[in-house]
Amino acid sequence: MKLILLKDVKGLGKANDVVDVNDGYGRNFLMKKGLAKESTAANLNEVKLKKGAQAEHERRALEAAKEMSAKLGDKSFTLKMKAGEGGKLYGAVTNQDVSDALKKEGFEIEKKQVVINTPMKSVGTFGVRIKLHPQVSCEVNIVVEAL
Repeated sequence: MKLILLKDVKGLGKANDVVDVNDGYGRNFLMKKGLAKESTAANLNEVKLKKGAQAEHERRALEAAKEMSAKLGDKSFTLKMKAGEGGKLYGAVTNQDVSDALKKEGFEIEKKQVVINTPMKSVGTFGVRIKLHPQVSCEVNIVVEAL
C-alpha cells in the first residue's frame, strides 16, 4: 500500500514522503493516527505543490540572509557598559546585549543568532559571529566602552 506521510515517522520517512507499507500497518496505524493519507493522483499533486512552495520559501530565506550579511559586512557596533578600574566590566556582554545593539541600528537579529566565542569581560573590540541562516553567517565587531 502506497501512502503519503503527513508527519515525520521514525524509521519510515519524513513528512510528504511517499512510502510503501503493509496494508494493515497503513490502514490500522498510520491512517488512523493521522500520520498518512492515501497516495492518489490528487494527493500526489498536492504534495508536489507543497514541496515546490517550500523550496521557494527556503530559497527566499537564503537570499534574504545573504542580503543581510552583505549589509552587516564588517560593521562595528558600540556598547556602553559599566566598568571598573582597568577597564574590567561588571559582568559580561551577553547575546541579548549584542542583539539589542543591532536592533538599535535597524537589524532584526534575535539573541539566539548571536555567537560569542570568547567572553567579553573588559573594554575593547571583539569579533562576534551572527548566524543568519544555516548556510550564511557573518562577522561584526563589537566595541565595548566604559560608561
